[in-house]
Amino acid sequence: MSFTLPALPYAHDALAARGMSQETLELHHDKHHQAYVTALNGFVEKNGDLAGKSLEEIIALVKDKPDLAPVFNNAGQHWNHIHFWQALSPNGGGIPGGLEAKLASDFGSVDVFKDVFKTAATTQFGSGWAWLVLGTDGKLKVTKTPNGSNPLATGEGKPLLGLDVWEHSYYVDFRNRRPDYVTNFLDKLANYEFAEANLNAA
Repeated sequence: MSFTLPALPYAHDALAARGMSQETLELHHDKHHQAYVTALNGFVEKNGDLAGKSLEEIIALVKDKPDLAPVFNNAGQHWNHIHFWQALSPNGGGIPGGLEAKLASDFGSVDVFKDVFKTAATTQFGSGWAWLVLGTDGKLKVTKTPNGSNPLATGEGKPLLGLDVWEHSYYVDFRNRRPDYVTNFLDKLANYEFAEANLNAA
């Protein structure tokens, strides 16, 4: 069983009015994400221990193993991007009541959450991700991971909403202005309904 590139849950131009261009989605989804899938399938074909395992099982199996770092990077990036496409919405930015109450309870206010998330996303040096997670203590928190890592690998909690801060995710639209990209995500693109569904499932 080989891994496949999932279709976007919206058209390539569906996010353009909210700050993410068709060109970005065509490059990011069709080229970058496809490259991770292709590379991962190549590693699985060569390594019998990985055959038949789910993406989550592969990530758990190869994390912290330097000799399998290329497998981890591509498996992690495949999982991260499957999440990321769902974390974006043409109707993004609105926070449903249940999640809003939880954010206010655990961070003090939605604005404080956004400030904490923006700090994590903008201070992730080089490539990586920022995440809203449900911690093992039952409280929401923000974390960040380098390169292709994620909270599944770090054990920092259940991922609810992740943002890609690799340059390829924003350079066409925002050039080197990562803070503006992060603010645009939080205010206009973030699919908080997806985050709330992940919270309820957890």
